[in-house]
Amino acid sequence: MRTRPVLIYDGDCAFCTSCVTFAERRIRPRCEVTAWQFADLGELGTTRDRAEHEVLWITPSGTVYGGIRAVAKLLLSAGRGWAPLGALVNLPPLRWIGHVVYRVVANNRHRMPGGTPACALPRRDTPR
Repeated sequence: MRTRPVLIYDGDCAFCTSCVTFAERRIRPRCEVTAWQFADLGELGTTRDRAEHEVLWITPSGTVYGGIRAVAKLLLSAGRGWAPLGALVNLPPLRWIGHVVYRVVANNRHRMPGGTPACALPRRDTPR
């Protein structure tokens, strides 16, 4: 059984990789960080579809949080000045607003600074 949470992100996306690198250097969450491409997603209790769609925070007990809730968990784990921000992001209506903002950014990550066409989310109707 794992003793630390795991942060799963899209390692093929330059924008996602930049965000995770920033988080590791500046925020310093207390977790393992791995790209979904190198993770045993089944063992972690999630799927490729979900990992491609959003960043994931997986607790040692196996609870999976995605998107803005994963970001909130990341901030909470870091402590210091980041934890209050994580707590705020978890509260309605900020969580609802955060979800909308997260989806807009995730759906347009190939257009974000550092993003490339390879960063675009896979289309749901396209076979893999």
